[in-house]
Amino acid sequence: MKRRVVVTGIGAVSPVGNDAKTAWENVIAGQSGVGSLTRLDPEQFSAKVAAEIKDFDIEKYIERKEARKMDRFTHYALASAMMAVEDAQLKIDETNADRVGVWIGSGIGGMETFEKQFETFQKRGYRRVSPFFVPMMIPDMATGQVSIYLGAKGVNSCTVTACATGTNSIGDAFKVIQRGDADAMIAGGAEAPITQMSYAGFCANTALTTNPDPNTASRPFDLNRDGFVIGEGAGIVILEELEQALKRGAKIYAEVVGYGSTGDAYHITAPAPGGEGGARAMQMAIQDGGLRPEDVQYINAHGTSTAYNDKYETMAVKTVFGDHARQLAISSTKSMTGHLLGAAGGVEAIFTVMAIKEGILPPTINYETPDPDCDLDYVPNESRRAEITAAISNSLGFGGHNATLAFKKYE
Repeated sequence: MKRRVVVTGIGAVSPVGNDAKTAWENVIAGQSGVGSLTRLDPEQFSAKVAAEIKDFDIEKYIERKEARKMDRFTHYALASAMMAVEDAQLKIDETNADRVGVWIGSGIGGMETFEKQFETFQKRGYRRVSPFFVPMMIPDMATGQVSIYLGAKGVNSCTVTACATGTNSIGDAFKVIQRGDADAMIAGGAEAPITQMSYAGFCANTALTTNPDPNTASRPFDLNRDGFVIGEGAGIVILEELEQALKRGAKIYAEVVGYGSTGDAYHITAPAPGGEGGARAMQMAIQDGGLRPEDVQYINAHGTSTAYNDKYETMAVKTVFGDHARQLAISSTKSMTGHLLGAAGGVEAIFTVMAIKEGILPPTINYETPDPDCDLDYVPNESRRAEITAAISNSLGFGGHNATLAFKKYE
């Protein structure tokens, strides 16, 4: 007997807001978080824009001394997790700590820490490398620190599946509760990739847009898209077993009903032709959730603003939904947040459950010139009122990772 799982708390640090409520309000208003690159010298790179976190202060959450022992991706995860637990009004103490788990992933982990400490090593030798270097850098430390600070002693894990990380993390956490290994999970993704080497790497493989105008740089599904805008942040949800959530009177954003995870077995960066792997992930999530394709009304697309991704994701949607594809509303909130890599799935899961709860579809902004290969309803430029009873969120990652979450309005 599968246990039912619901979302009872949300927390985010994002380019469009440093809490989930602000981020959601800005997204439905079509407000972009993309700006000119400031963390790095833009003259060194072909890409000139980024979706950076602004006005974030980790000392609102932890002491400066402790913050200095963490990479920024862990700062974002810890703040988001604290906000999500507070939003859920979930008390973690000796009575339930071993039944509350943490599953937070990161695509590249503490890259900034790695770069700074390597520079120290080169200039001053190994004795001057921080003793906290390794625990600051490794991707699982966001999960580790959240567990330590919040006292969650249950299932404790970290997924690293590139841009599918956040969605895989929430999906795997969902399954932990569903099979009875935990009663609540703190789950999502965190990333701080705007660093010299990661930015250089994405520029070198021509993944990033070279459009220097922040206002139009991220344009998923538009004919004139030319690459994604890199972003940073974290998105964390609180998942709970339904009966426990009801017993303690928790508010419920939506029910998680399905999860699909597949591999392309095709190429290290390019998606499989036709979005074959993504189509199977969507089919798995829909079937796992006991849904029919025609039950789904909204898709929060991976929608990176790259040529192949947007085209093949559109093809995958048509494969899965057939004629119903033209009745679906699809949006890429990356048009406003940029691409948060391992954190994308966490933030986009939040936007998906909010779309269900509030009955508002976030837009795909900068959609100006239709692409004949991308000919579905992408909720262009303005949000839209709609009654949503079932929705899915897609994430696709380097290495051929595909992940989909299916959500329903809680009844």
